[in-house]
Amino acid sequence: MSWRTDALRRTLPATALAMVLAAAMVLVALVPARAQPAGGEPVDVALVLAIDVSRSMSREELAIQRKGYAEAIASREVLRAIEHGPHGRIGLAIFEWAGDFHTREVLPWTIVESAADAQAIAALLLEEESSSQSRTSISGAILRSMALLEEVPFAAERMVIDISGDGPNNQGPPVTQLRDMAVDRGITINGLPLMTVDGFARYFAIPDLDEYYRRCVIGGPGAFVVPVHEWNEFPEAVRRKLVLEIGELAPFHDPWRQHHDGGALPVVPAQFAAEEPYDCLVGEKMWRDRRDLFYDGGR
Repeated sequence: MSWRTDALRRTLPATALAMVLAAAMVLVALVPARAQPAGGEPVDVALVLAIDVSRSMSREELAIQRKGYAEAIASREVLRAIEHGPHGRIGLAIFEWAGDFHTREVLPWTIVESAADAQAIAALLLEEESSSQSRTSISGAILRSMALLEEVPFAAERMVIDISGDGPNNQGPPVTQLRDMAVDRGITINGLPLMTVDGFARYFAIPDLDEYYRRCVIGGPGAFVVPVHEWNEFPEAVRRKLVLEIGELAPFHDPWRQHHDGGALPVVPAQFAAEEPYDCLVGEKMWRDRRDLFYDGGR
C-alpha cells in the first residue's frame, strides 16, 4: 500500500513524519502481504491489547482500566474460552499508548493457557499505575501492534489487535491507512471505544465515537466494536470482548447473550454495505481548530 505523503505532512512535523515513514517502510519490508503463522509453540490467537492512556483520561479512569483488564484476563469466562480452543492456549502482549511518540510495554509476548498464567498477568497489571501522556494516535498504536505481531514468537492461527480509546485519532498518519495496511496482512482490528464524557475527555470527544471506530478503525474478518458508555460497564465489556476474540466467535453468536440476563452491552460488527461518507479525519480537524483558536485568540 502506498503512503500519501502530502496527507501525512499536514498532520506531522517533518522529523516525526520521517520517523513514521521509516517505521512503515520497515514494516512493509518485513511483513509479507499476507502474514503467515510464525514458528514456535502453536497458539489459537496472537492477541495485542493496545490501551489508551491519553491525558483526556483521569487518574481514576486509568486505574479502572488496569483493574478491568486484570479482572477480565483472570475471569472464568476468558479462561473457559482459552481452554476450549484447538490448542488451549493464546499468545498475549499488552502495551499502553497515547501520542505516536509514546508507547509503553506492559506485558511482552506471553503464553496464557492456565489460571496461574492469567492470575500472574492480572497481578502484573495491578502492580503499578498507568501514566498518562498527551495526544491520541490510534494510527501509532496500530503501527506498534503490527510491529509486535511481526515479531510474535508463536505459531499463531490468527492475529488480532484490540484497541481501546476515548477519542478519535488526532496525531500521526490517517488511521484508515494503518488499518488498511494491517488488514492487508491478515490482521483483525477490534475496538473498545470509551464514550464517557466526564473529565478532560469531553474536550476532544465526539458523540459517535462508536461509529468512528466502526467506520475508521476496525477491520478484518469478524471485526467488531464494543462501546462503553459508563465506566461501570468497562469490566464486563473487556471480558465479553476477549471471549469473542479468543473464541473466534461472530458477534451474533455471542455466548454472553446466552448466559447473561438482559442488559448486555451491544456488539457492533463491521459493515460492508454502501454507506454515507464518514469523515475519518475528524480528530485531526478538531485538534487543528483548537490549536488555531489558542494561538490566534479566536481571530
